[in-house]
Parts: sequence; C-alpha cells; structure tokens
Amino acid sequence: MPKTPDYFAGKTIIITGAASGIGRATALIFAREGANVVCADIDEAGVKATAQQVNAKYGNKLGNTGNKALALNIDVTRRAAVGDMVQLAIDGFGSVQFLFNSAGAAIRRSKFLDIDDALMDKTFDLNVKGTLYGMQAVLPHMLANKFGVIVNMGSMSHRRGGAGSSVHYAAAKGAVVTMTMGVAREFATQGIRCMSISPGPIRTPFQDSAQSSPELLQRFLDDVPMKRFGKAEEIGELVLFMCSDACEFMTADTVYVNGGGGWR
Repeated sequence: MPKTPDYFAGKTIIITGAASGIGRATALIFAREGANVVCADIDEAGVKATAQQVNAKYGNKLGNTGNKALALNIDVTRRAAVGDMVQLAIDGFGSVQFLFNSAGAAIRRSKFLDIDDALMDKTFDLNVKGTLYGMQAVLPHMLANKFGVIVNMGSMSHRRGGAGSSVHYAAAKGAVVTMTMGVAREFATQGIRCMSISPGPIRTPFQDSAQSSPELLQRFLDDVPMKRFGKAEEIGELVLFMCSDACEFMTADTVYVNGGGGWR
C-alpha cells in the first residue's frame, strides 16, 4: 500500500500482456486504487474484455466519470506499434507515470538440443525486445517529467537455467533482468525507478501457451513448500507496492515470488 492516501488517483499505468492472467489482474488492482489503465495486448478480444471489466467496476472511482481504461491491440515485438501505444496513452490520459511490461511467454517447451533459430528468435523478440521497446518508448516522457516507475516481468528460470524444457526462455528472462538493472542505474538520478519481478509457478494461461505437460506442472508444484501455485492477483499487488511511494529507495532489484521454491 502507498504511504499517501489516493496516491494512484489520476495517475496512469501502461500494462502490456493485459488480456489475461497477471496483466489483467494488475489492471484491475491499479484501477481499484484510482489509476487510469492503458491495457495493451496482441489478443484484441481479451484486452477489450479487460478494459470493459475495469470501466464497469471502477469507472466512477473517486468521483471520476467515464473510462478508466483504454484497450489497445498492440504487438510488442513491433517497435512502431509500441511507440504508438505510448503516444495513445499520453493522448488519452495526459501523462504516464508507470509501465508494467507483463507481456511474455516461453512460446513452447523444448529440450536444449532441439531449440532452433525460429524458437530462439520468437522468444527473444517477445520477452527481450518487447520489454526494450516499451522502456525506450516511455522513458523520454518520464524523463521530461522527472518521474517514472517501470516494472518488468522476469522469471525464476533465469536463476536455474530452465534445464530440460526452457533454456531459451531462461536466457531471455536473464536478459530482461540484466537490462532492468542497467536502465535503473543509468537513470537513477533522474527520477526513474526500474525493477523486475521473478515469479515462480503462477496459475495463468501462460502455462497453456507454453504447452507445459501435466508432469512438468507437477514438478513445479512439488518444489513449492507452500504446495500451491501463486495467484495472478498476488503478483499484481506486488506491482502496486513497487510503483508506490512506500518503497522509493528501491530500484535495480528483482523480487522473487515463489512460495519458497523455484527449481527452474
């Protein structure tokens, strides 16, 4: 929770990967606190549904009327589209204070020797370039306002290497965590904070998109001392805290959220 009451009221966050899972949960949480939410995703129907949920539930939050959420059908692997996303957010709400780069996936599981160029390229395009483009697009605006918080989606896999199923994904998320640290340190004196979150197994559509087998999912669960998967809302609440004025000395860090486990 922020130190200042109504801290997020009237502020704006851009969330990529907002059509479902952690992105959608985070959009609803920020809207609950009075923020405007720009929901971006390649899944047009899903991102529209997220914005509709936000507007239906929080459209009159804190006396405001009208839309609290803007739905954008955006492919984060296209630099020009990401630039348009940021400009539309500024045009719609006046300014942007926060960016949550939630879009990402392992594309599919693969043994190391079976990783081909197409899988490697798609994985890095989505997870690394998608994060890079978002930060490069929004940072000039944040620097002009001398304020901004960026949260990027990492993964426990970057600590464990993804052996046997997702070395390509672990490598991409390792790049995201390293890039986060570099951006945080480069702009630390200019009002910018930049952090990442490295979750363990979270119950979201991500597992389906990565074609995780029931056996692999059970291996994830067996390694978690809490004996359950995380919830998307638990990650969203963490993003809220990281963006708030309750931890203004925090930057360049990755926060591990894994129920005490994380063998990947």
